[in-house]
Amino acid sequence: MLIFLSVVLIVTIGLNYYLYRQTDPIFHIAGKYETATRVLFWLIALSYPIGRFLERAVPSGASEMVAKIGSIWLAAMLYLTLMFLIFNIVKLIYGWTGFPSFMSAKDGVVFLRRLTIGIYATTAVIVLAGYVNAFYPKVSKVSIATDKSLNGNSMLKIAAASDIHLGTIISNGRLERFVQMMNEQKPDIILLAGDIFDEDLGPVIQNNMGDQLKQLSAPLGVYAITGNHEYIGGAEAAIKYLEDHGITVIRDSVVIPQGLLNVVGRDDRQAKMMSGKMRKPLELLVENIDNKLFTVMLDHQPYHLNQAVENGIDLQISGHTHHGQLFPLNLITKAMFEVSRGYKQLENSHFYVSTGFGTWGPPVRVGNRPEIVVIEVSGISD
Repeated sequence: MLIFLSVVLIVTIGLNYYLYRQTDPIFHIAGKYETATRVLFWLIALSYPIGRFLERAVPSGASEMVAKIGSIWLAAMLYLTLMFLIFNIVKLIYGWTGFPSFMSAKDGVVFLRRLTIGIYATTAVIVLAGYVNAFYPKVSKVSIATDKSLNGNSMLKIAAASDIHLGTIISNGRLERFVQMMNEQKPDIILLAGDIFDEDLGPVIQNNMGDQLKQLSAPLGVYAITGNHEYIGGAEAAIKYLEDHGITVIRDSVVIPQGLLNVVGRDDRQAKMMSGKMRKPLELLVENIDNKLFTVMLDHQPYHLNQAVENGIDLQISGHTHHGQLFPLNLITKAMFEVSRGYKQLENSHFYVSTGFGTWGPPVRVGNRPEIVVIEVSGISD
């Protein structure tokens, strides 16, 4: 983890240095305030890691504000880098052609200043639109049919969500909206597919978010699994907090709420890296379940979907991908995962990968919306 964080920090500083050099035309416009604008650039560029460090060292409203400013910059950094890279690639290709410059040196300086301002302005519009988009989650609905018994019921309504990322960025206001949206669906059961918390549990405890989590309500109960972020922030503390506030955490085991269905909860793949403990093979988890009942599996990271098919899982609910969160990063998640978002059926097994309710890093979504998921399962009546 230390190596990973070091690599991330080095890459972040490297990208910001690239942007710093590209921003030179704007710095020069500042005249006698040029030095101040250069210092301001680096304060903003490094505000996210600084803010996250201060949150742990000296938690306060000021440290949260620094982290939030930095989180917005992370999104801006992506689009600024992409646009400056495109411009420089075009410029390089034009230079290779051997064509003479189409403008004087003076005109070139003016053009470069205008272009740089234009790139920053375009980035601001994209990030602002993505920021607003992230505040308006949708309800995605899926209907599936099964030949399994639902213990006398003709229909089972599941409300599910993943990747809420409660903490500094996603706080009480968003959580209140989440609880309201979930309860409005009047589900039979609520399932949370990991990454309920961001890395640090401190802001969750400080803002007493557990009181709102306790308001989640469903006749069959509220169940959750761990995600990679629970492990990054400390899995045992996160699990205890959830259990203390009315949410049952399923860790490599199976529960059978009121004898109606099997709910398989897999520990996150991150467990091996963070605790050195291997999670149980799926075949061992399901070897003694009643296969006549409908079986739902919660597995945070949607890898190896074939294992669910081979072990008779009727429905797998996952998250983790955020579908890239910021376009065009969805192209990466599409390449990494068989399902980056939404619904897919493989043989007799159904899969849903949620884009998530919250965000990681910047509270910005470009190219997809946050969501909760309502899955209506129609079965045979006894």
